[in-house]
Amino acid sequence: MIEAADNPSEVILTLDAKLDHAVSLVLFGRAALCLGFDRPRSAFSATEDVDGIIRMSQLDDLVNDDAFWDAVEETNLYLEPKGLYITHLFQEDQIFLRPDWERQLVAVGRPKTRWLELLRPHSIDLILTKMMRGADPQDMDDIAFMVRHDRITADQMEPAFAAVRMPDVVELHDAFRKALPVVREILRREEASF
Repeated sequence: MIEAADNPSEVILTLDAKLDHAVSLVLFGRAALCLGFDRPRSAFSATEDVDGIIRMSQLDDLVNDDAFWDAVEETNLYLEPKGLYITHLFQEDQIFLRPDWERQLVAVGRPKTRWLELLRPHSIDLILTKMMRGADPQDMDDIAFMVRHDRITADQMEPAFAAVRMPDVVELHDAFRKALPVVREILRREEASF
């Protein structure tokens, strides 16, 4: 049994133990906030799932990596009694990201793993991903955390808003439009406290 300090670490360590080869995994969502930031909020450690992004540059290799998908399935079965799981592995073109997002990935240093290389998107891209559900209060609170943590400014975010790549889904474009004024207000409010 794997003992971990937080739920995302338990999921990651369980998956790592079921692998027999190196795999690069880009985390996003609350697991990325829990593992990829200094002094994360305790609420981040309680998230029950780990979400990942499949980079187009690794798509063919990962899609054809049966051992990886078997390890994901085994991880989910093993952790099911605890309500923990790897839930969504999205292709990069299915979520909000800047065109150059992959060149700005950030290494995630915890937990220590044998086979998994853990990464997360830059905070600017994580903010964009959090806009996919519109002005969801939890997501907006997560954005405020990232803005404060990394001192993200409106001058940094406006080019990202202009360049964001979004799936061609009307509901997602509507969600972005709903989130945009709320995120701009968060930036204005937080910048004033830097």
